[in-house]
Amino acid sequence: MIFDLFRNGFSMDLVLNLCARLFVLFCVLPVHEFAHAFVATKLGDQTARLSGRLTMNPLAHLDLFGTLMILLVGFGYAKPVPVNPRNFKNRKGGMALTAAAGPLSNLVMAVIYLFLYVLIFAKVRPESGTVPYYLMTFCNIVAQINVSLAVFNLLPVPPLDGSRILAIALPDKIYYKVMQYERYIVLAIFALLVFGVLDWPIEKLSMIVLNGILHLVAMPFGLT
Repeated sequence: MIFDLFRNGFSMDLVLNLCARLFVLFCVLPVHEFAHAFVATKLGDQTARLSGRLTMNPLAHLDLFGTLMILLVGFGYAKPVPVNPRNFKNRKGGMALTAAAGPLSNLVMAVIYLFLYVLIFAKVRPESGTVPYYLMTFCNIVAQINVSLAVFNLLPVPPLDGSRILAIALPDKIYYKVMQYERYIVLAIFALLVFGVLDWPIEKLSMIVLNGILHLVAMPFGLT
C-alpha cells in the first residue's frame, strides 16, 4: 500500500485505500479479536478477559509485524486471542464457536458498510469527485476488506479460524496430528501470501460473497 504511494505518486483512490487500511487497523481488527474474546468468555474460558483482550482498544490487539504488513502490502493480522479449550464444557464446540465469531463479525461489518454504500448511492447518486462519492467508495473498500478477512480466516488450515471450525468434523487423532505442524503451516501460508499464490482464490471467493451481500442489501432499495 505505502509502496504504491512511492511508485505511483499521490492519487485520491490511493489515499482512500490507505485510510481504509488504517480504519481496518483501529476499528475492524479490534472488533474481530473482541468477538473471539467475547464468545470464549461467555462459554466459560476467562483466559482472554484476564489477558486484557476483552476490549475494543486496538492497542490491546495490534501486532507490530501484522500492522506493518497491512500498511505496506495491504494484508496483515492482529495478535491471536489466547484461548484455553480445557475451560469449555465441549472443547471442540467451544473452540469452533469462538473461532467462528471473528469471521462472523467481519461479515456483519461488511453488511453494515455495503448498506451505507447502497444508501448513499440510492439517495444521493453522487457524481465522481464529490464528498458523497468518496464516502461511498470508502464504505465499499471497507466492506471488501471485511469480506476478504472473513474468507481468508475461514480457510480450513491452521492456525486460521476455519481449522478450528473444521475440527468438529475431524477425528481427534487426525486433528491433533495436523496441529503438530501448525508452525510450519503458518510459514507456508505467509509464503503463499507474499508470492501471491492465494490472491486469486481469495479474490474469487470474496467477490462471490461480496456480490451476494450486495444483492441482499440492495433489495429494499429496488436496485436488484
